[in-house]
Amino acid sequence: MLGMLLGRSPGLWRRGARQVLLPTRFISGKAKKDQEAASQTAIPGYKAFKNDRRPTNFDKKVLVWAGRFKKEEDIPKYISSEVLDAARNSVRIKVCYIMIALTLLGCLAMVITGKEAAKKDQTLLRMNTEKKAKWKAEVEAALEKPQ
Repeated sequence: MLGMLLGRSPGLWRRGARQVLLPTRFISGKAKKDQEAASQTAIPGYKAFKNDRRPTNFDKKVLVWAGRFKKEEDIPKYISSEVLDAARNSVRIKVCYIMIALTLLGCLAMVITGKEAAKKDQTLLRMNTEKKAKWKAEVEAALEKPQ
């Protein structure tokens, strides 16, 4: 399909599209040196690994809640993605446990309120029959009125 777009011309592929689609191969030596210098001057004395990243505010909260760090101020500028993934997984598990507990509490509350309603004879069947009887009485009253 790319050949159709480029007019089946290998020369055009070499000249234009390849440089657009694969820009990292065509960075000159000077540009690479500038990129390396810029990354080194951001934090002097630190050489970032490929999987290191700067945590966002949400990531910092996740790391603190997971118990990896005591305070948000203790979190370094760069952390590895493995540490962040492990923290996210532990927080995900904690959230699941909380949801399980809330679901069980909700079920327990529904059972208790249902039993209380059954003692008072407030069942859905009774409420529906009363509602339908009321509607039927209203319709009959409307039909009996002289116009």
